[in-house]
Amino acid sequence: MIAAWLAFFDGLLAVTLVTVGVTGAHFYLTPAFFGFQLVALGFLLSLLALVLGIVAILMTRTEPRRAARPRALVGTLLGLGVALPIFAMLAAHSKYPPINDITTDFANPPEYIHAVELTANQGRDMKYNRDKYMAAQQKGYPPLAPATVAGDPAAVFDRVKTLVAAMPDWQITYVDPKTKTLEGVCTTQLFHFQDDFVIQVRPGPNGGSLVEMRSKSRDGVGDLGVNYNRIVMFLGKLQSTG
Repeated sequence: MIAAWLAFFDGLLAVTLVTVGVTGAHFYLTPAFFGFQLVALGFLLSLLALVLGIVAILMTRTEPRRAARPRALVGTLLGLGVALPIFAMLAAHSKYPPINDITTDFANPPEYIHAVELTANQGRDMKYNRDKYMAAQQKGYPPLAPATVAGDPAAVFDRVKTLVAAMPDWQITYVDPKTKTLEGVCTTQLFHFQDDFVIQVRPGPNGGSLVEMRSKSRDGVGDLGVNYNRIVMFLGKLQSTG
């Protein structure tokens, strides 16, 4: 029966694409975004396998089509095995807006100096697009403000450098002690997506410091909340270790 065969092969292909996409990206065999695209295609095929499998199961209840039921069941289970975890992840992150550039300061966001020179960023506009991102961030996320930290900017900047250096999967790419600016790259664990971040320590009230941060993804349109949560996590750690 055609529907059973299609469900079976679509399910197998979905599993293959997801496996190749994740493995290839994780072990640097393919670019991160290409691996992600393979997973997305595998997800779509898993949905197709699921639909075709259910149709085939219903159509193989009686003879003479009953012989095709095992293939329909396998295709359905393969489709479900791929679609369910991906759908659960998408549902959990659906609350996040489709943006990938987050900042603690809309009026005067930290700007990238060195990141624009990196090969991976050639041809990319690294300027903060206030018209594109500000309203979406304000609507989609809780308020995000610079961290107020006790201590003069030079001392706080030293703490920032120490903390960033200790963060797993974070790499410092640029340090300017004069402007108290630090840039770096974060690499995600599964697909190894890379996001650029910039931290700037500015004079704050009462002799203290304000720590501004911005984080921007290199790939995609949305980031599933990664950049916002990264900033919240880092500034929280900085304040808690003071």
